[in-house]
Amino acid sequence: MEEKVRRWVRADFGVGLVSLEDVAGGADENARLWRGRTQEGAAYAVKLSGGGSAAGPRVAGLLAAEEVPGVPGPLPARRGGWWSVRTGRRLSVVPWIDGTPALEGPMGAGHWRAFGRLLARVHAAPVPPGMPPAQSHRPMADAVRALERWLLPASGAAPAPAGDPLVRGLADAWREGSGRLAALVARAGALRPAATDRAAPGVICHADPHLGNVLLGDGDRVWLIDWDDAVCAAPEQDLLFVLGGVLPFAQVTDEQRTWFFEGYGPADLDADRLTYYRCVRALEDVAVPAAQVLDREGLPEGERAKALEIVRSVLSPTGLLDQALASPGQVSYRPSQGAENPSRSG
Repeated sequence: MEEKVRRWVRADFGVGLVSLEDVAGGADENARLWRGRTQEGAAYAVKLSGGGSAAGPRVAGLLAAEEVPGVPGPLPARRGGWWSVRTGRRLSVVPWIDGTPALEGPMGAGHWRAFGRLLARVHAAPVPPGMPPAQSHRPMADAVRALERWLLPASGAAPAPAGDPLVRGLADAWREGSGRLAALVARAGALRPAATDRAAPGVICHADPHLGNVLLGDGDRVWLIDWDDAVCAAPEQDLLFVLGGVLPFAQVTDEQRTWFFEGYGPADLDADRLTYYRCVRALEDVAVPAAQVLDREGLPEGERAKALEIVRSVLSPTGLLDQALASPGQVSYRPSQGAENPSRSG
Protein backbone atom coordinates (compact mmCIF):
# COMPACT_ATOMS: atom_id res chain seq x y z
CA MET A 1 0.00 0.00 0.00
CA GLU A 2 2.78 2.45 0.91
CA GLU A 3 4.49 2.12 -2.47
CA LYS A 4 1.19 2.79 -4.22
CA VAL A 5 0.56 5.90 -2.10
CA ARG A 6 4.04 7.21 -2.86
CA ARG A 7 3.32 6.89 -6.60
CA TRP A 8 0.00 8.72 -6.16
CA VAL A 9 1.67 11.57 -4.24
CA ARG A 10 4.29 12.00 -6.95
CA ALA A 11 1.72 11.90 -9.76
CA ASP A 12 -0.91 14.09 -8.07
CA PHE A 13 1.22 16.60 -6.11
CA GLY A 14 4.68 16.42 -7.66
CA VAL A 15 6.30 15.38 -4.38
CA GLY A 16 8.78 12.52 -4.37
CA LEU A 17 8.73 10.63 -1.09
CA VAL A 18 11.57 8.29 -0.15
CA SER A 19 9.79 6.96 2.94
CA LEU A 20 6.23 6.62 4.19
CA GLU A 21 5.53 5.70 7.81
CA ASP A 22 2.08 4.69 9.02
CA VAL A 23 0.86 6.94 11.85
CA ALA A 24 -1.27 5.17 14.43
CA GLY A 25 -3.90 6.83 16.55
CA GLY A 26 -7.00 8.89 15.90
CA ALA A 27 -10.64 7.88 16.03
CA ASP A 28 -11.43 8.23 12.33
CA GLU A 29 -11.90 4.70 11.00
CA ASN A 30 -12.44 6.10 7.49
CA ALA A 31 -8.95 7.58 7.20
CA ARG A 32 -5.32 6.49 7.05
CA LEU A 33 -2.45 8.81 7.85
CA TRP A 34 1.22 8.50 6.97
CA ARG A 35 4.30 10.60 7.62
CA GLY A 36 6.29 10.93 4.42
CA ARG A 37 9.80 12.28 3.86
CA THR A 38 11.53 13.57 0.76
CA GLN A 39 15.17 13.07 -0.18
CA GLU A 40 15.82 16.61 1.08
CA GLY A 41 14.33 15.82 4.50
CA ALA A 42 11.01 17.66 4.15
CA ALA A 43 8.19 15.91 6.02
CA TYR A 44 4.53 15.71 5.01
CA ALA A 45 1.31 14.37 6.45
CA VAL A 46 -0.27 12.20 3.76
CA LYS A 47 -3.92 11.39 4.36
CA LEU A 48 -6.34 9.13 2.52
CA SER A 49 -9.82 9.89 3.80
CA GLY A 50 -13.30 8.62 3.05
CA GLY A 51 -14.98 10.44 5.94
CA GLY A 52 -15.98 14.05 6.49
CA SER A 53 -16.37 16.09 3.35
CA ALA A 54 -14.27 17.75 0.68
CA ALA A 55 -14.88 21.02 2.53
CA GLY A 56 -12.12 20.10 4.99
CA PRO A 57 -9.02 20.42 2.78
CA ARG A 58 -10.64 23.26 0.84
CA VAL A 59 -11.27 25.30 4.00
CA ALA A 60 -7.80 24.58 5.37
CA GLY A 61 -6.29 25.71 2.06
CA LEU A 62 -8.33 28.92 2.01
CA LEU A 63 -7.55 29.76 5.65
CA ALA A 64 -3.85 29.14 5.12
CA ALA A 65 -3.97 31.37 2.02
CA GLU A 66 -5.56 34.05 4.24
CA GLU A 67 -2.55 33.59 6.54
CA VAL A 68 -4.64 32.52 9.51
CA PRO A 69 -1.91 31.50 11.95
CA GLY A 70 -2.04 27.91 13.14
CA VAL A 71 -3.83 26.39 10.13
CA PRO A 72 -1.51 24.14 8.09
CA GLY A 73 -2.54 24.42 4.44
CA PRO A 74 -2.54 21.41 2.09
CA LEU A 75 -0.44 21.36 -1.06
CA PRO A 76 -2.38 22.15 -4.24
CA ALA A 77 -2.98 19.17 -6.51
CA ARG A 78 -1.61 19.32 -10.03
CA ARG A 79 -5.10 19.21 -11.50
CA GLY A 80 -6.35 21.98 -9.23
CA GLY A 81 -7.97 21.99 -5.82
CA TRP A 82 -6.49 20.86 -2.54
CA TRP A 83 -6.82 17.09 -2.93
CA SER A 84 -6.97 14.31 -5.48
CA VAL A 85 -9.23 11.26 -5.58
CA ARG A 86 -7.84 7.74 -5.32
CA THR A 87 -9.91 4.57 -4.82
CA GLY A 88 -12.92 6.79 -4.17
CA ARG A 89 -11.21 8.60 -1.29
CA ARG A 90 -9.57 12.01 -0.91
CA LEU A 91 -5.79 12.10 -0.96
CA SER A 92 -4.24 15.22 0.61
CA VAL A 93 -0.69 16.24 1.43
CA VAL A 94 0.07 18.77 4.19
CA PRO A 95 3.44 19.92 5.57
CA TRP A 96 4.12 17.90 8.71
CA ILE A 97 3.79 19.96 11.90
CA ASP A 98 6.45 18.78 14.30
CA GLY A 99 4.71 20.05 17.42
CA THR A 100 3.89 18.63 20.83
CA PRO A 101 0.36 17.22 21.19
CA ALA A 102 -1.62 19.50 23.51
CA LEU A 103 -2.78 16.47 25.48
CA GLU A 104 0.86 15.89 26.42
CA GLY A 105 1.32 19.60 27.21
CA PRO A 106 1.92 21.57 29.13
CA MET A 107 -0.54 23.97 27.48
CA GLY A 108 0.00 27.25 29.30
CA ALA A 109 -1.80 30.59 29.38
CA GLY A 110 -0.08 31.82 26.22
CA HIS A 111 -1.09 28.71 24.31
CA TRP A 112 -4.72 29.07 25.37
CA ARG A 113 -4.81 32.72 24.32
CA ALA A 114 -3.23 31.81 20.97
CA PHE A 115 -5.84 29.05 20.54
CA GLY A 116 -8.57 31.63 21.21
CA ARG A 117 -7.10 34.01 18.63
CA LEU A 118 -6.87 31.17 16.10
CA LEU A 119 -10.55 30.19 16.42
CA ALA A 120 -11.58 33.85 16.36
CA ARG A 121 -9.79 34.29 13.03
CA VAL A 122 -11.41 31.12 11.68
CA HIS A 123 -14.88 32.30 12.73
CA ALA A 124 -14.27 35.72 11.14
CA ALA A 125 -13.10 34.34 7.79
CA PRO A 126 -15.42 34.50 4.74
CA VAL A 127 -17.49 31.34 4.35
CA PRO A 128 -16.87 29.71 0.96
CA PRO A 129 -19.90 28.47 -1.00
CA GLY A 130 -20.90 24.85 -0.67
CA MET A 131 -19.93 24.37 2.98
CA PRO A 132 -21.95 21.56 4.59
CA PRO A 133 -24.14 22.46 7.59
CA ALA A 134 -23.69 21.14 11.10
CA GLN A 135 -24.86 17.59 11.66
CA SER A 136 -28.41 16.99 12.87
CA HIS A 137 -28.97 14.80 15.91
CA ARG A 138 -31.36 12.52 14.04
CA PRO A 139 -28.94 10.02 12.40
CA MET A 140 -27.08 9.38 15.64
CA ALA A 141 -30.29 9.31 17.69
CA ASP A 142 -31.61 6.61 15.34
CA ALA A 143 -28.34 4.70 15.73
CA VAL A 144 -28.56 4.89 19.54
CA ARG A 145 -32.13 3.57 19.46
CA ALA A 146 -31.09 0.69 17.18
CA LEU A 147 -28.16 -0.19 19.45
CA GLU A 148 -30.48 -0.15 22.45
CA ARG A 149 -32.86 -2.61 20.78
CA TRP A 150 -30.00 -4.93 19.87
CA LEU A 151 -28.06 -4.78 23.14
CA LEU A 152 -31.05 -4.79 25.49
CA PRO A 153 -33.79 -6.87 23.85
CA ALA A 154 -37.25 -6.49 25.36
CA SER A 155 -37.32 -10.22 26.11
CA GLY A 156 -34.30 -9.88 28.36
CA ALA A 157 -32.29 -12.28 26.20
CA ALA A 158 -28.57 -11.73 25.84
CA PRO A 159 -27.24 -10.16 22.61
CA ALA A 160 -26.38 -12.60 19.83
CA PRO A 161 -22.59 -13.00 20.38
CA ALA A 162 -23.05 -13.47 24.13
CA GLY A 163 -19.70 -15.21 24.44
CA ASP A 164 -17.79 -12.10 23.37
CA PRO A 165 -16.51 -10.30 26.51
CA LEU A 166 -16.36 -6.94 24.72
CA VAL A 167 -19.99 -7.20 23.64
CA ARG A 168 -20.95 -8.21 27.18
CA GLY A 169 -19.04 -5.22 28.51
CA LEU A 170 -20.82 -2.93 26.08
CA ALA A 171 -24.21 -4.36 27.03
CA ASP A 172 -23.45 -3.86 30.74
CA ALA A 173 -22.36 -0.25 30.20
CA TRP A 174 -25.40 0.40 28.02
CA ARG A 175 -27.77 -1.12 30.56
CA GLU A 176 -26.38 1.14 33.28
CA GLY A 177 -26.63 4.25 31.10
CA SER A 178 -29.86 3.39 29.29
CA GLY A 179 -32.06 5.89 31.11
CA ARG A 180 -29.62 8.75 30.59
CA LEU A 181 -29.20 7.83 26.90
CA ALA A 182 -32.98 7.99 26.46
CA ALA A 183 -32.97 11.39 28.18
CA LEU A 184 -30.17 12.54 25.85
CA VAL A 185 -32.14 11.56 22.74
CA ALA A 186 -35.23 13.30 24.10
CA ARG A 187 -33.33 16.46 25.00
CA ALA A 188 -31.74 16.72 21.57
CA GLY A 189 -35.14 16.37 19.93
CA ALA A 190 -36.69 18.99 22.19
CA LEU A 191 -33.88 21.50 21.64
CA ARG A 192 -33.56 21.12 17.89
CA PRO A 193 -36.29 23.64 16.88
CA ALA A 194 -34.97 26.40 19.14
CA ALA A 195 -31.35 25.65 18.30
CA THR A 196 -31.73 25.52 14.53
CA ASP A 197 -34.63 27.87 13.73
CA ARG A 198 -33.23 30.99 15.39
CA ALA A 199 -31.18 33.29 13.21
CA ALA A 200 -27.50 32.58 13.83
CA PRO A 201 -24.28 33.65 12.19
CA GLY A 202 -23.04 30.95 9.87
CA VAL A 203 -19.26 30.81 10.28
CA ILE A 204 -16.53 28.38 9.34
CA CYS A 205 -16.28 25.82 12.13
CA HIS A 206 -13.59 23.18 12.53
CA ALA A 207 -16.27 21.10 14.35
CA ASP A 208 -13.75 18.92 16.19
CA PRO A 209 -11.26 21.27 17.92
CA HIS A 210 -10.59 19.14 20.99
CA LEU A 211 -7.08 19.05 22.42
CA GLY A 212 -6.26 15.89 20.49
CA ASN A 213 -6.29 18.03 17.35
CA VAL A 214 -4.13 20.82 18.80
CA LEU A 215 -0.34 20.88 18.51
CA LEU A 216 1.97 23.18 20.48
CA GLY A 217 4.80 24.88 18.60
CA ASP A 218 7.69 27.12 19.58
CA GLY A 219 6.90 29.75 22.19
CA ASP A 220 3.13 30.08 22.52
CA ARG A 221 2.33 28.96 18.98
CA VAL A 222 -0.52 26.52 18.43
CA TRP A 223 -1.67 24.56 15.39
CA LEU A 224 -5.16 23.18 14.73
CA ILE A 225 -5.05 20.08 12.54
CA ASP A 226 -7.49 17.59 10.95
CA TRP A 227 -10.10 19.73 9.19
CA ASP A 228 -12.07 16.81 7.72
CA ASP A 229 -15.27 17.66 9.63
CA ALA A 230 -15.37 21.41 8.83
CA VAL A 231 -18.90 22.83 8.53
CA CYS A 232 -20.77 26.11 8.32
CA ALA A 233 -22.46 26.55 11.69
CA ALA A 234 -22.91 28.89 14.63
CA PRO A 235 -19.75 29.52 16.72
CA GLU A 236 -21.20 27.36 19.51
CA GLN A 237 -20.33 24.32 17.37
CA ASP A 238 -16.64 24.95 18.10
CA LEU A 239 -16.86 26.70 21.46
CA LEU A 240 -18.44 23.71 23.20
CA PHE A 241 -14.98 22.13 23.03
CA VAL A 242 -13.55 24.76 25.40
CA LEU A 243 -16.63 25.03 27.61
CA GLY A 244 -15.86 21.89 29.58
CA GLY A 245 -14.49 19.98 26.60
CA VAL A 246 -15.43 16.54 25.29
CA LEU A 247 -12.60 14.44 26.75
CA PRO A 248 -13.33 13.18 30.29
CA PHE A 249 -9.61 12.88 31.05
CA ALA A 250 -8.83 16.41 29.82
CA GLN A 251 -11.59 18.68 31.07
CA VAL A 252 -11.05 22.38 30.35
CA THR A 253 -10.70 24.24 33.64
CA ASP A 254 -12.21 27.63 34.52
CA GLU A 255 -8.75 29.20 34.37
CA GLN A 256 -8.02 27.72 30.93
CA ARG A 257 -11.40 28.91 29.67
CA THR A 258 -10.61 32.44 30.91
CA TRP A 259 -7.29 32.40 29.05
CA PHE A 260 -9.02 31.17 25.89
CA PHE A 261 -11.57 34.01 25.86
CA GLU A 262 -8.82 36.54 26.54
CA GLY A 263 -7.59 35.52 23.09
CA TYR A 264 -10.95 34.88 21.44
CA GLY A 265 -12.65 38.03 22.65
CA PRO A 266 -16.15 38.62 24.04
CA ALA A 267 -18.84 36.07 23.26
CA ASP A 268 -22.58 35.91 23.95
CA LEU A 269 -23.69 32.35 23.26
CA ASP A 270 -27.11 30.80 22.79
CA ALA A 271 -27.67 28.31 25.63
CA ASP A 272 -30.07 26.09 23.65
CA ARG A 273 -27.78 25.99 20.62
CA LEU A 274 -24.74 25.18 22.76
CA THR A 275 -26.57 22.37 24.53
CA TYR A 276 -27.97 20.99 21.28
CA TYR A 277 -24.54 20.77 19.67
CA ARG A 278 -23.24 19.10 22.83
CA CYS A 279 -26.08 16.55 22.66
CA VAL A 280 -25.27 15.78 19.02
CA ARG A 281 -21.63 15.21 19.88
CA ALA A 282 -22.49 12.99 22.85
CA LEU A 283 -24.77 10.84 20.69
CA GLU A 284 -22.02 10.46 18.09
CA ASP A 285 -19.37 9.65 20.70
CA VAL A 286 -21.54 6.80 21.97
CA ALA A 287 -23.01 5.43 18.74
CA VAL A 288 -19.86 5.30 16.60
CA PRO A 289 -17.56 3.46 19.04
CA ALA A 290 -20.42 1.17 20.13
CA ALA A 291 -20.81 0.06 16.52
CA GLN A 292 -17.05 -0.55 16.39
CA VAL A 293 -17.26 -2.80 19.45
CA LEU A 294 -19.87 -4.89 17.64
CA ASP A 295 -17.78 -5.17 14.46
CA ARG A 296 -16.19 -8.50 15.34
CA GLU A 297 -15.37 -9.38 11.74
CA GLY A 298 -14.01 -6.03 10.57
CA LEU A 299 -11.89 -4.77 13.47
CA PRO A 300 -9.12 -6.34 15.56
CA GLU A 301 -9.83 -6.98 19.22
CA GLY A 302 -7.49 -4.21 20.37
CA GLU A 303 -9.38 -1.53 18.42
CA ARG A 304 -12.70 -2.86 19.66
CA ALA A 305 -11.43 -2.72 23.24
CA LYS A 306 -10.39 0.92 22.78
CA ALA A 307 -13.85 1.68 21.38
CA LEU A 308 -15.46 0.15 24.47
CA GLU A 309 -13.35 2.41 26.68
CA ILE A 310 -14.57 5.44 24.72
CA VAL A 311 -18.20 4.43 25.32
CA ARG A 312 -17.52 3.95 29.02
CA SER A 313 -15.80 7.33 29.26
CA VAL A 314 -18.73 9.14 27.62
CA LEU A 315 -21.13 7.42 30.04
CA SER A 316 -18.92 8.13 33.07
CA PRO A 317 -19.85 10.76 35.71
CA THR A 318 -17.38 13.21 34.13
CA GLY A 319 -18.32 12.24 30.57
CA LEU A 320 -19.96 14.19 27.81
CA LEU A 321 -23.39 12.61 28.30
CA ASP A 322 -23.86 14.14 31.75
CA GLN A 323 -22.49 17.47 30.47
CA ALA A 324 -25.14 17.45 27.75
CA LEU A 325 -27.90 16.72 30.26
CA ALA A 326 -26.76 19.44 32.67
CA SER A 327 -27.50 23.14 32.52
CA PRO A 328 -25.15 24.89 30.06
CA GLY A 329 -24.11 27.31 32.80
CA GLN A 330 -22.40 30.56 31.86
CA VAL A 331 -22.92 31.59 28.22
CA SER A 332 -21.54 35.16 28.17
CA TYR A 333 -17.80 35.76 28.33
CA ARG A 334 -15.80 38.95 28.60
CA PRO A 335 -12.00 39.17 28.76
CA SER A 336 -10.86 40.22 32.22
CA GLN A 337 -9.67 43.75 32.89
CA GLY A 338 -6.16 44.26 31.56
CA ALA A 339 -6.26 41.13 29.41
CA GLU A 340 -5.55 41.24 25.72
CA ASN A 341 -8.65 41.67 23.59
CA PRO A 342 -7.50 41.27 20.00
CA SER A 343 -9.47 42.11 16.91
CA ARG A 344 -10.71 39.01 15.12
CA SER A 345 -9.38 40.39 11.90
CA GLY A 346 -5.75 40.28 12.95
